[in-house]
Amino acid sequence: MALVGIVIGSKTDEEYIQPALAVFKEFKIEYDIDILSAHRKPDRVRQYALEADSKGYEVIIAAAGSAAHLPGVIASWTTLPVIGVPLPTSDLKGVDSLYSIVQMPGGVPVACTGIGSAGVKNAALLAVQVLGIKFEQIKRSFAEYKRSLAEA
Repeated sequence: MALVGIVIGSKTDEEYIQPALAVFKEFKIEYDIDILSAHRKPDRVRQYALEADSKGYEVIIAAAGSAAHLPGVIASWTTLPVIGVPLPTSDLKGVDSLYSIVQMPGGVPVACTGIGSAGVKNAALLAVQVLGIKFEQIKRSFAEYKRSLAEA
């Protein structure tokens, strides 16, 4: 069963999420990837968010560029933690996405990482930390990962 739901707004965003997939492979965490647009298929995004918990997801990563409404729309329909990742897909190189994701209204929390590949990797690592609250093996694996960073 997948523990993490990854949502991207467009098929062209697949290249950007590769660092997250590498993290989940390293930690042996299953995930699903869906391509959904908050602007082009809002009803499908709503359905995804409403069903995420019953699918077994513990956390959702939503990566989006330009207006980047995807993380906030998902967060408005689910009680699961949502991590938003701004992608550098516009002329503004992701700054517009960052502002869209980080400035959620009160009551609709979305964690927001940095723009681009480092942000994608950090989103995955944050998801690992969230999962470590419930799953002891993931918590131990993350602690080992942190030790290895200190030794490098």
